[in-house]
Amino acid sequence: METTKTAAKRSLFRSDAMQTLLAFAGLIVLFIVFSLASPNFFQFSNIVGILLATAVNGVLALGVTFIIITAGIDLSVGTVMTLSAVMAGVFITFWGLPVPIGVLAGLGTGALAGLINGVVIAKMRIPPFVATLGMLYIAKGLSLVISGLKPIYFNDTPVYTEIAMGSVLGSIIPGFDIPNAVLILFGAAILAHFILTKTILGRYTFALGSNEEATRLSGVNTDFWKIAVYTLGGLFAGLGGVLIASRLNSAQPALGAGYELDAIAAVVIGGTSLSGGEGTILGTIIGAFVISVLTNGLRILSVPQEWQIVVTGGIVIMAVYLDMLRRRRV
Repeated sequence: METTKTAAKRSLFRSDAMQTLLAFAGLIVLFIVFSLASPNFFQFSNIVGILLATAVNGVLALGVTFIIITAGIDLSVGTVMTLSAVMAGVFITFWGLPVPIGVLAGLGTGALAGLINGVVIAKMRIPPFVATLGMLYIAKGLSLVISGLKPIYFNDTPVYTEIAMGSVLGSIIPGFDIPNAVLILFGAAILAHFILTKTILGRYTFALGSNEEATRLSGVNTDFWKIAVYTLGGLFAGLGGVLIASRLNSAQPALGAGYELDAIAAVVIGGTSLSGGEGTILGTIIGAFVISVLTNGLRILSVPQEWQIVVTGGIVIMAVYLDMLRRRRV
Protein backbone atom coordinates (compact mmCIF):
# COMPACT_ATOMS: atom_id res chain seq x y z
CA MET A 1 0.00 0.00 0.00
CA GLU A 2 2.81 2.37 0.88
CA THR A 3 4.46 1.68 -2.45
CA THR A 4 1.23 2.54 -4.27
CA LYS A 5 0.92 5.83 -2.38
CA THR A 6 4.52 6.72 -3.14
CA ALA A 7 4.03 5.95 -6.83
CA ALA A 8 0.87 8.07 -6.88
CA LYS A 9 2.71 11.01 -5.31
CA ARG A 10 5.50 10.71 -7.86
CA SER A 11 2.98 10.53 -10.68
CA LEU A 12 1.24 13.66 -9.39
CA PHE A 13 4.53 15.54 -9.09
CA ARG A 14 5.47 14.57 -12.63
CA SER A 15 2.07 15.32 -14.18
CA ASP A 16 1.45 18.17 -16.61
CA ALA A 17 -1.36 19.35 -14.33
CA MET A 18 1.05 19.84 -11.44
CA GLN A 19 3.50 21.78 -13.59
CA THR A 20 0.72 24.00 -14.89
CA LEU A 21 -0.49 24.54 -11.33
CA LEU A 22 2.99 25.54 -10.20
CA ALA A 23 3.29 28.03 -13.05
CA PHE A 24 -0.14 29.47 -12.22
CA ALA A 25 0.81 29.75 -8.55
CA GLY A 26 3.92 31.67 -9.59
CA LEU A 27 1.80 34.01 -11.69
CA ILE A 28 -0.55 34.68 -8.75
CA VAL A 29 2.42 35.39 -6.47
CA LEU A 30 3.78 37.91 -8.98
CA PHE A 31 0.40 39.64 -9.17
CA ILE A 32 0.19 39.91 -5.38
CA VAL A 33 3.76 41.13 -4.93
CA PHE A 34 3.56 43.82 -7.63
CA SER A 35 0.07 44.90 -6.52
CA LEU A 36 1.37 45.46 -2.99
CA ALA A 37 4.54 47.14 -4.26
CA SER A 38 2.76 49.64 -6.51
CA PRO A 39 -0.85 50.88 -6.55
CA ASN A 40 -0.52 51.49 -10.29
CA PHE A 41 0.00 47.85 -11.13
CA PHE A 42 -3.57 46.62 -10.72
CA GLN A 43 -5.20 49.48 -12.59
CA PHE A 44 -7.41 48.44 -15.52
CA SER A 45 -5.27 50.28 -18.06
CA ASN A 46 -2.14 48.48 -16.86
CA ILE A 47 -3.85 45.09 -16.93
CA VAL A 48 -4.92 45.77 -20.51
CA GLY A 49 -1.32 46.70 -21.28
CA ILE A 50 -0.14 43.35 -19.88
CA LEU A 51 -2.73 41.49 -21.96
CA LEU A 52 -1.67 43.33 -25.10
CA ALA A 53 2.02 42.74 -24.41
CA THR A 54 1.32 39.03 -24.01
CA ALA A 55 -0.60 38.67 -27.29
CA VAL A 56 2.30 38.45 -29.75
CA ASN A 57 4.65 36.45 -27.53
CA GLY A 58 1.81 34.15 -26.56
CA VAL A 59 0.93 33.39 -30.17
CA LEU A 60 4.58 32.66 -31.00
CA ALA A 61 4.85 30.44 -27.92
CA LEU A 62 1.84 28.37 -29.01
CA GLY A 63 3.69 27.20 -32.11
CA VAL A 64 6.93 26.67 -30.21
CA THR A 65 5.06 24.44 -27.74
CA PHE A 66 4.33 21.85 -30.42
CA ILE A 67 7.94 21.92 -31.59
CA ILE A 68 9.48 21.56 -28.12
CA ILE A 69 7.10 18.70 -27.28
CA THR A 70 8.68 16.84 -30.21
CA ALA A 71 12.08 17.48 -28.51
CA GLY A 72 12.90 20.05 -31.19
CA ILE A 73 13.59 23.76 -31.07
CA ASP A 74 12.83 26.74 -33.32
CA LEU A 75 15.12 29.75 -33.09
CA SER A 76 13.62 31.39 -36.17
CA VAL A 77 10.11 32.32 -34.96
CA GLY A 78 11.09 35.92 -34.20
CA THR A 79 12.52 36.75 -37.61
CA VAL A 80 9.91 34.63 -39.40
CA MET A 81 7.34 36.78 -37.61
CA THR A 82 9.09 39.87 -39.00
CA LEU A 83 9.24 38.46 -42.53
CA SER A 84 5.52 37.61 -42.32
CA ALA A 85 4.76 41.19 -41.27
CA VAL A 86 6.84 42.54 -44.15
CA MET A 87 5.05 40.31 -46.67
CA ALA A 88 1.68 41.46 -45.36
CA GLY A 89 2.91 45.02 -45.88
CA VAL A 90 4.07 44.25 -49.41
CA PHE A 91 0.69 42.79 -50.39
CA ILE A 92 -1.37 45.54 -48.76
CA THR A 93 0.73 48.70 -49.07
CA PHE A 94 2.99 48.09 -52.08
CA TRP A 95 0.59 46.12 -54.24
CA GLY A 96 -2.66 47.62 -52.98
CA LEU A 97 -4.37 44.26 -52.46
CA PRO A 98 -7.26 43.80 -49.99
CA VAL A 99 -6.42 43.42 -46.31
CA PRO A 100 -7.65 39.79 -46.09
CA ILE A 101 -5.23 38.87 -48.90
CA GLY A 102 -2.40 40.56 -47.01
CA VAL A 103 -3.30 38.67 -43.84
CA LEU A 104 -3.26 35.38 -45.77
CA ALA A 105 0.12 36.36 -47.24
CA GLY A 106 1.51 36.86 -43.74
CA LEU A 107 0.13 33.55 -42.52
CA GLY A 108 1.34 31.76 -45.66
CA THR A 109 4.85 33.19 -45.32
CA GLY A 110 5.11 31.87 -41.78
CA ALA A 111 3.77 28.46 -42.77
CA LEU A 112 6.20 28.26 -45.71
CA ALA A 113 9.17 29.08 -43.47
CA GLY A 114 8.02 26.42 -41.02
CA LEU A 115 7.62 23.93 -43.87
CA ILE A 116 11.18 24.58 -45.01
CA ASN A 117 12.43 24.14 -41.45
CA GLY A 118 10.58 20.84 -41.19
CA VAL A 119 11.91 19.51 -44.51
CA VAL A 120 15.49 20.48 -43.69
CA ILE A 121 15.23 18.82 -40.26
CA ALA A 122 13.28 15.70 -41.25
CA LYS A 123 14.71 14.97 -44.70
CA MET A 124 18.22 16.40 -44.54
CA ARG A 125 18.72 15.29 -40.92
CA ILE A 126 20.14 18.65 -39.90
CA PRO A 127 19.74 19.27 -36.14
CA PRO A 128 16.81 21.62 -35.33
CA PHE A 129 19.12 24.09 -33.59
CA VAL A 130 21.27 24.54 -36.70
CA ALA A 131 18.43 24.41 -39.23
CA THR A 132 16.30 27.02 -37.48
CA LEU A 133 19.34 29.18 -36.74
CA GLY A 134 19.94 29.26 -40.49
CA MET A 135 16.29 30.17 -41.09
CA LEU A 136 16.66 32.95 -38.52
CA TYR A 137 19.30 34.62 -40.67
CA ILE A 138 17.51 33.91 -43.94
CA ALA A 139 14.26 35.45 -42.70
CA LYS A 140 16.11 38.41 -41.21
CA GLY A 141 17.96 39.09 -44.45
CA LEU A 142 14.87 38.70 -46.64
CA SER A 143 12.94 41.11 -44.42
CA LEU A 144 15.58 43.77 -44.96
CA VAL A 145 15.92 43.11 -48.71
CA ILE A 146 12.19 43.01 -49.49
CA SER A 147 11.39 46.10 -47.44
CA GLY A 148 14.33 48.06 -48.79
CA LEU A 149 15.60 48.55 -45.22
CA LYS A 150 12.60 50.79 -44.46
CA PRO A 151 9.44 50.25 -42.41
CA ILE A 152 6.26 49.58 -44.39
CA TYR A 153 3.35 51.62 -43.04
CA PHE A 154 -0.36 50.86 -43.24
CA ASN A 155 -1.57 54.48 -43.11
CA ASP A 156 -3.78 54.04 -46.17
CA THR A 157 -5.50 50.99 -44.70
CA PRO A 158 -6.56 51.90 -41.13
CA VAL A 159 -8.76 48.81 -41.03
CA TYR A 160 -5.59 46.73 -40.78
CA THR A 161 -4.72 48.36 -37.45
CA GLU A 162 -8.15 47.37 -36.16
CA ILE A 163 -7.16 43.70 -36.40
CA ALA A 164 -5.05 44.02 -33.25
CA MET A 165 -5.91 47.39 -31.74
CA GLY A 166 -9.65 47.54 -32.36
CA SER A 167 -12.01 46.32 -29.65
CA VAL A 168 -14.98 44.15 -30.50
CA LEU A 169 -15.74 43.78 -26.79
CA GLY A 170 -15.52 47.54 -26.30
CA SER A 171 -18.19 48.09 -28.93
CA ILE A 172 -20.44 45.57 -27.19
CA ILE A 173 -19.66 46.52 -23.59
CA PRO A 174 -18.84 50.25 -23.28
CA GLY A 175 -15.68 50.85 -21.27
CA PHE A 176 -14.48 47.25 -21.63
CA ASP A 177 -11.87 48.07 -24.26
CA ILE A 178 -9.92 44.83 -24.52
CA PRO A 179 -7.87 44.90 -27.76
CA ASN A 180 -8.76 42.34 -30.42
CA ALA A 181 -5.20 41.00 -30.25
CA VAL A 182 -6.01 39.54 -26.83
CA LEU A 183 -9.12 37.80 -28.18
CA ILE A 184 -7.07 36.44 -31.08
CA LEU A 185 -4.50 35.08 -28.61
CA PHE A 186 -7.14 33.22 -26.61
CA GLY A 187 -8.85 32.01 -29.78
CA ALA A 188 -5.53 30.71 -31.10
CA ALA A 189 -4.85 29.04 -27.74
CA ILE A 190 -8.20 27.23 -27.84
CA LEU A 191 -7.45 26.05 -31.37
CA ALA A 192 -3.94 24.94 -30.38
CA HIS A 193 -5.30 23.06 -27.36
CA PHE A 194 -7.81 21.27 -29.57
CA ILE A 195 -5.13 20.28 -32.08
CA LEU A 196 -2.76 19.08 -29.37
CA THR A 197 -5.31 17.04 -27.41
CA LYS A 198 -7.98 15.96 -29.91
CA THR A 199 -6.28 15.36 -33.25
CA ILE A 200 -3.89 12.85 -34.74
CA LEU A 201 -1.31 15.63 -35.19
CA GLY A 202 -1.35 16.24 -31.45
CA ARG A 203 -1.08 12.52 -30.73
CA TYR A 204 1.96 12.15 -32.96
CA THR A 205 3.49 15.35 -31.58
CA PHE A 206 3.70 13.69 -28.16
CA ALA A 207 4.80 10.39 -29.71
CA LEU A 208 7.70 12.03 -31.55
CA GLY A 209 8.92 13.64 -28.34
CA SER A 210 8.48 10.53 -26.19
CA ASN A 211 10.25 8.07 -28.50
CA GLU A 212 10.64 8.96 -32.16
CA GLU A 213 12.34 5.70 -33.11
CA ALA A 214 9.63 3.56 -31.55
CA THR A 215 7.01 5.67 -33.29
CA ARG A 216 8.74 5.14 -36.64
CA LEU A 217 9.06 1.40 -36.09
CA SER A 218 5.34 1.21 -35.37
CA GLY A 219 4.67 2.29 -38.96
CA VAL A 220 4.17 6.03 -38.50
CA ASN A 221 5.63 8.37 -41.13
CA THR A 222 7.58 10.40 -38.59
CA ASP A 223 9.13 12.67 -41.22
CA PHE A 224 5.70 13.77 -42.45
CA TRP A 225 4.40 14.56 -38.98
CA LYS A 226 7.58 16.36 -37.97
CA ILE A 227 7.26 18.56 -41.06
CA ALA A 228 3.61 19.16 -40.16
CA VAL A 229 4.58 20.27 -36.64
CA TYR A 230 7.17 22.77 -37.87
CA THR A 231 4.73 24.06 -40.49
CA LEU A 232 2.16 24.64 -37.75
CA GLY A 233 4.79 26.44 -35.69
CA GLY A 234 5.53 28.67 -38.68
CA LEU A 235 1.82 29.37 -39.14
CA PHE A 236 1.60 30.68 -35.59
CA ALA A 237 4.72 32.80 -36.26
CA GLY A 238 2.91 34.20 -39.30
CA LEU A 239 -0.07 35.07 -37.13
CA GLY A 240 2.32 36.80 -34.74
CA GLY A 241 3.65 38.84 -37.66
CA VAL A 242 0.15 39.92 -38.68
CA LEU A 243 -0.61 40.97 -35.09
CA ILE A 244 2.59 42.90 -34.45
CA ALA A 245 2.33 44.76 -37.76
CA SER A 246 -1.26 45.66 -36.95
CA ARG A 247 -0.32 46.75 -33.44
CA LEU A 248 2.52 49.00 -34.65
CA ASN A 249 0.68 50.09 -37.82
CA SER A 250 3.85 49.17 -39.67
CA ALA A 251 6.08 46.27 -40.63
CA GLN A 252 9.46 46.93 -39.04
CA PRO A 253 12.11 44.88 -40.92
CA ALA A 254 14.70 45.20 -38.15
CA LEU A 255 12.29 43.93 -35.48
CA GLY A 256 12.07 40.31 -34.35
CA ALA A 257 15.43 39.32 -32.87
CA GLY A 258 14.90 38.18 -29.29
CA TYR A 259 11.25 37.27 -29.65
CA GLU A 260 12.19 33.62 -30.09
CA LEU A 261 13.88 33.64 -26.69
CA ASP A 262 10.79 35.06 -24.98
CA ALA A 263 8.61 32.46 -26.72
CA ILE A 264 10.86 29.58 -25.66
CA ALA A 265 11.01 30.99 -22.13
CA ALA A 266 7.20 31.10 -21.95
CA VAL A 267 6.98 27.47 -23.06
CA VAL A 268 9.59 26.30 -20.56
CA ILE A 269 8.12 28.27 -17.66
CA GLY A 270 4.74 26.79 -18.53
CA GLY A 271 6.05 23.29 -17.86
CA THR A 272 6.81 21.94 -21.33
CA SER A 273 9.87 19.71 -21.09
CA LEU A 274 12.86 20.48 -23.30
CA SER A 275 13.42 16.72 -23.41
CA GLY A 276 10.14 16.35 -25.28
CA GLY A 277 6.99 14.33 -24.76
CA GLU A 278 5.31 16.64 -22.24
CA GLY A 279 3.58 19.99 -22.37
CA THR A 280 0.27 21.84 -22.35
CA ILE A 281 -1.13 24.88 -24.11
CA LEU A 282 -2.57 26.22 -20.86
CA GLY A 283 0.87 26.07 -19.28
CA THR A 284 2.36 27.97 -22.21
CA ILE A 285 -0.23 30.75 -21.92
CA ILE A 286 0.46 31.02 -18.20
CA GLY A 287 4.19 31.13 -18.92
CA ALA A 288 3.66 33.96 -21.43
CA PHE A 289 1.73 35.91 -18.80
CA VAL A 290 4.45 35.27 -16.22
CA ILE A 291 7.00 36.95 -18.50
CA SER A 292 4.69 39.89 -19.29
CA VAL A 293 3.68 40.43 -15.66
CA LEU A 294 7.29 40.20 -14.52
CA THR A 295 8.48 42.68 -17.16
CA ASN A 296 5.59 45.07 -16.50
CA GLY A 297 5.95 44.92 -12.73
CA LEU A 298 9.69 45.50 -12.76
CA ARG A 299 9.21 48.41 -15.15
CA ILE A 300 6.63 50.00 -12.85
CA LEU A 301 9.08 49.61 -9.98
CA SER A 302 11.68 51.43 -12.12
CA VAL A 303 14.02 48.45 -12.28
CA PRO A 304 16.52 49.01 -15.13
CA GLN A 305 15.78 47.03 -18.28
CA GLU A 306 19.08 45.18 -18.12
CA TRP A 307 18.15 43.80 -14.70
CA GLN A 308 14.72 42.81 -16.01
CA ILE A 309 16.50 40.59 -18.53
CA VAL A 310 18.70 39.11 -15.81
CA VAL A 311 15.66 38.23 -13.66
CA THR A 312 13.86 36.63 -16.61
CA GLY A 313 16.92 34.53 -17.42
CA GLY A 314 17.14 33.37 -13.81
CA ILE A 315 13.50 32.28 -13.85
CA VAL A 316 14.02 30.29 -17.06
CA ILE A 317 17.01 28.49 -15.51
CA MET A 318 14.95 27.71 -12.42
CA ALA A 319 12.08 26.36 -14.54
CA VAL A 320 14.43 24.02 -16.42
CA TYR A 321 16.02 22.90 -13.15
CA LEU A 322 12.61 22.05 -11.69
CA ASP A 323 11.83 20.03 -14.81
CA MET A 324 15.06 18.08 -14.32
CA LEU A 325 14.22 17.46 -10.66
CA ARG A 326 10.78 16.06 -11.36
CA ARG A 327 12.19 13.74 -14.04
CA ARG A 328 14.77 12.38 -11.58
CA ARG A 329 12.02 11.58 -9.10
CA VAL A 330 10.15 9.38 -11.55
